[in-house]
Amino acid sequence: MAAPGKVAAFRLPPLPTVGDIIKLFRLKAQKQLSQNFLLDLRLTDKIVRQAGELKNAHVCEVGPGPGGITRSILSAGVEQLLLIEKDARFIPGLQMLSEAAPGKVRIVHGDILTYKMEKVFPKHLKKNWEDEPPNIHIIGNLPFSVSTPLIIKWLENVSKKDGPFIYGRTQMTLTFQKEVAERLTANPGGKQRSRLSIMSQHLCTVENCFVIPGQAFVPKPEVDVAVVHFTPLVQPKIQQPFELVEKVVKSVFQFRRKYCFRGIGTLFPERGRLKRTEELMKTANVDPTLRPFQLSMSQFRNLCDTYRKMCDEDPSLFMYNYREELKQKKMRPLLKSTSQLEQTIEENQL
Repeated sequence: MAAPGKVAAFRLPPLPTVGDIIKLFRLKAQKQLSQNFLLDLRLTDKIVRQAGELKNAHVCEVGPGPGGITRSILSAGVEQLLLIEKDARFIPGLQMLSEAAPGKVRIVHGDILTYKMEKVFPKHLKKNWEDEPPNIHIIGNLPFSVSTPLIIKWLENVSKKDGPFIYGRTQMTLTFQKEVAERLTANPGGKQRSRLSIMSQHLCTVENCFVIPGQAFVPKPEVDVAVVHFTPLVQPKIQQPFELVEKVVKSVFQFRRKYCFRGIGTLFPERGRLKRTEELMKTANVDPTLRPFQLSMSQFRNLCDTYRKMCDEDPSLFMYNYREELKQKKMRPLLKSTSQLEQTIEENQL
């Protein structure tokens, strides 16, 4: 019996091992879904510890699979655990865990990329953005195929303070391919500095916690895996709409190995491109001979702020699409030759 005034620690009853669950339900990782199972509960405990204090917290686990991390989350003494699993084969094993922790687990069979998270947690947990993060956490061993589009989606949610961030600065602890994790946390000048670096670091404090060797997973992936922790910032480092920041950053990194002048030029139509690119870079005080990965966060902020002013002066500018113009340019000779062919056929018929 617990001592007066103390809450007894939650313990799962004896259960089949994660390996036994895999055998029992004949679960096999599907390569096309880039699934890899983590069976070592010491490692799943370590991942969960990176999330911080979870006692009485509300947690959403993404892609629990056979439930290794799920067990570690439950053992941390959470109040409620929401499991979102796309693959129906894992649901029976997760239901077994749910029955072992009565009233604590809710299972959703769905796709996290489309699942709406605005109403999944109790309203009383909501905090002001300026306050400490709410007692809500997102944790997941993400399939490689979904990790990058998912973090971009969540970063957009952070920017707009919606989705799981309608409750405040919800923290995330997620796994990525080691190389992707290095991009997320890369500093200016680093060889891994990329679009992901800017988009994540301007909105969050991003920490590369530790690396899990590939051989710890079943089946063994060809790469190592890193655990990354995200805490949304009270004030983003670039105070412009997400779509505008993403467009500028994408353009800059379009020609990664060339001078940044080349990529920034793709923000403007061919007619007047040189003049407007020079204007943008001069006003933003950015050296045109720097490579994209050498630019600091403050330089990206200046570029975004200046581009925003140019878009305000010319509202059609933001709608301009470099690739679309390139595509149309390539199509012109084809359309011209087709038109000439049609004219020749018409003349022959006459």
